[in-house]
Amino acid sequence: MLRHPCFDETAHRIVGRVHLPVAPKCNIRCAYCEPKIGCVNERRPGVSAVIIPASEAVDYVKMALTFEPRIEVVGIAGPGDPLANEETFETLFSIRKHFPELKLCLATNGLLLPEKLPMLIKAGINFLTVTVNFINPEVGAKIVRFVKNKKLLMGVEGAKLLVSRQLEGIAMASEAGIRVKVNTVFIPEVNDKEIPEIARVVSFMGASLMNIIPLIPLGDFKGHRAPTTEEIEEARRLAGRFIKQFTLCKRCRADALGVPGDGDTTLCAVCA
Repeated sequence: MLRHPCFDETAHRIVGRVHLPVAPKCNIRCAYCEPKIGCVNERRPGVSAVIIPASEAVDYVKMALTFEPRIEVVGIAGPGDPLANEETFETLFSIRKHFPELKLCLATNGLLLPEKLPMLIKAGINFLTVTVNFINPEVGAKIVRFVKNKKLLMGVEGAKLLVSRQLEGIAMASEAGIRVKVNTVFIPEVNDKEIPEIARVVSFMGASLMNIIPLIPLGDFKGHRAPTTEEIEEARRLAGRFIKQFTLCKRCRADALGVPGDGDTTLCAVCA
């Protein structure tokens, strides 16, 4: 089986990965999201020290391998949504050409997944993470402020489109032989009751792994409480009836570099 430190607990402390921050644009607005570029201190999704041009991705990976030779996976996880950025595909094809031995990974909100999947398959994507925070659009309307798909959709309408695209894309990717993980942000009193249903549905659609992530109170949810350890454990227990749970997530930056279970850095921090 292909190894990935964010998909396999046995690989978490021995396999490295590098995230290429080539995708700044996003096509949805999540209420808990607060993107930040130019930051080297925060450790969370949506944060990157820099945005690099796709033309520099090969040199970036060469530098990363020099610093951490245990890297086996090259991923794109933002800081926006990779599928909303054409630079993502230029980067993937370039990395596949120059580093055929490395595995490719991508994290997305899933809005464009059904239409962009053929390009991902052509690029040779091995691992895919889709963030699914709700099944019920009424719940989703509390989490997603808008969805931009040719026109701006808000509220239940936007949430309904997003989840339908997510589930369609998961099914298509799984059928194509891509290993699919679902990330779910646990937001107390908002989507906590949805988590077992998310697990059931995404498993049915073909996802093989679920990663429940505690809310970081930012954006519109600044001041909202994060879930307790006990709540996370109970959510994993309930969701685990339907799909295997990944429990070692480090909530990586969009420019993370290293072996997750052995500590991370960024190339910006290394060169500083």
